[in-house]
Amino acid sequence: MRIADFNETMRMSMDTLRGNKMRSGLTILGIVIGVFTVIVISSVINGLNANVEGLVQSLGSNVLFVFRFPVFGKRPTTEMLTRKQMTYEDAVAMRDLPHVLAVSPALQYADHDVAGGLGKAAISGNGRKMQNTTLQGITPSEKDVHDLAIYSGRFFNESDEERGANVTVLGYDTADELFGVDNALGKEVIVGGMLFTVVGVGEKQKQAFGGGKNPQDNVADFPITTFHKLHPEVLDYWITLKYDDPKNRPLVEDELQELLRRRRKVKNEAADNFAIFGTDTLTRLWNQVSGGLFLLLFALSSVALLVGGVGVMNIMLVSVTERTREIGIRKAIGATKQTILTQFTLEAITLCAVGGVLGVAIGSLIAFGLKFTPFGSLISPVWIATAFASSCLIGLIFGIYPAWKAANLNPIEALRYE
Repeated sequence: MRIADFNETMRMSMDTLRGNKMRSGLTILGIVIGVFTVIVISSVINGLNANVEGLVQSLGSNVLFVFRFPVFGKRPTTEMLTRKQMTYEDAVAMRDLPHVLAVSPALQYADHDVAGGLGKAAISGNGRKMQNTTLQGITPSEKDVHDLAIYSGRFFNESDEERGANVTVLGYDTADELFGVDNALGKEVIVGGMLFTVVGVGEKQKQAFGGGKNPQDNVADFPITTFHKLHPEVLDYWITLKYDDPKNRPLVEDELQELLRRRRKVKNEAADNFAIFGTDTLTRLWNQVSGGLFLLLFALSSVALLVGGVGVMNIMLVSVTERTREIGIRKAIGATKQTILTQFTLEAITLCAVGGVLGVAIGSLIAFGLKFTPFGSLISPVWIATAFASSCLIGLIFGIYPAWKAANLNPIEALRYE
């Protein structure tokens, strides 16, 4: 096709679309919805992925967790739940491994009498009470393993642990609720009928999903020996260790596995009765969840695009019928099948491309607005290009048949059409 013929075809296509603005707008509505849905969904998923990645990085790439059964991505069996608990002595033994820098055993109080209150309790001070506070028994090495930052005051030291001092480090929100975050040091709080002195306040913790209160900021940490006085019945240790270099992880895991199998008297032919996992476990679990969610929502948006494509085909068939005589006249004065085919195909693609542009604009605005919500969002140029290309592809696929039908009309019969 010559350039002049192509330009004339494009002009006629645009004139036709402009002449039926209402019909054209309704036709591309499905395309608009499908495109902006793809952009919004991909932006939200990207934003959540970035938040989770930031959270995992804050935990450290050279950190391993040890517990009696895996806690992420797998439902514990009866055998796992009845396994021997990890002990404080296990954690002490891990400190002697060659590549280990710090080890922190931790205990957490679980209030099974409160529905949904696992690990939660009430803490009071200054005439106020804070509900759903997590009570934890930890060691001074906790700050080294997790690189904990203190907003004010200090963390526990070995002396506090040795003498079982009645001291506590409060989470940021806990301290703020009870005393005001800048006035908590030296104040006393009551937990379980016992009196504790606040020696430190933790910095605000990162969270995967922004907005609202972070449960990790509503905590009360105690030296492990002090926690034993508060809740002597809690003996299920969660052990976290930090090693020197991420590249040494396989070696550290092997040494750790050998140590624990020996200490827990696991027979050679028996499987491990403990679990060792890292922060990458959280990443894999989240990727599974977000991947499934994305596929589901993407499928829904694809349905909107397909519905829009069917609408485009329907309107183009109506257009062919309405313009049968025009097609006959054009063929009579020399228009080829290719010219007619190109004209109607371009009309369908143009319709969908306009819908794609509107969908991209609306989707980008919505995604930008969601950036300031708890969901967060991160707009991806790749997905914008993919969504727009998909809209054009829908126009091509669903516009071919009407265009072929128009191109193959018999010019004599078309001229006699009323």
